[in-house]
Amino acid sequence: MDYKDVIRTIPDYPKAGIMFRDITTLLGNPRAFRRAVDEMVQPYAGLKIDKVAGLEARGFILGGAVAHQLSVGFVPVRKKGKLPFTVIGEDYQLEYGTDRVEIHTDAIAKGERVLLVDDLIATGGTAFAGIKLLERAGAHVIGCSFVIDLPDLGGADKLRALGMPVEALVAFEGH
Repeated sequence: MDYKDVIRTIPDYPKAGIMFRDITTLLGNPRAFRRAVDEMVQPYAGLKIDKVAGLEARGFILGGAVAHQLSVGFVPVRKKGKLPFTVIGEDYQLEYGTDRVEIHTDAIAKGERVLLVDDLIATGGTAFAGIKLLERAGAHVIGCSFVIDLPDLGGADKLRALGMPVEALVAFEGH
């Protein structure tokens, strides 16, 4: 499957010069969605995994499907202020300012093996914060799985520099 054929590119969104890679077209295509989930699961089939953590928001869709396929639990990694119970969080830098991701304090048991999932890896800031947050919660993050890598932005390399295995189904050059 050539994922570039089922991922819509929207020029100049959210600002001029950005080529937004929209996976809603992939999600709406049953064969492509199934194939993407199967391919995201494949490198981890047979490994001991306790939970899948998905980054807000498209990572919830993909991560939930991956967790289902692996028959493991799912942990939503949410933006600040979205979770109703006691949380721990991790701040990360944006182009202008900071943001924060959070999980419930009881989402991860010490030593659980967790796979981090999202739709896209760009600069790696959110994924990096997600990894640090999961590790602080006691998880052993075994890898990261994405549909799309934007290699020119260096996020996957940033995660690999942490010693993190990174998988992506397709790479798009540019931003």
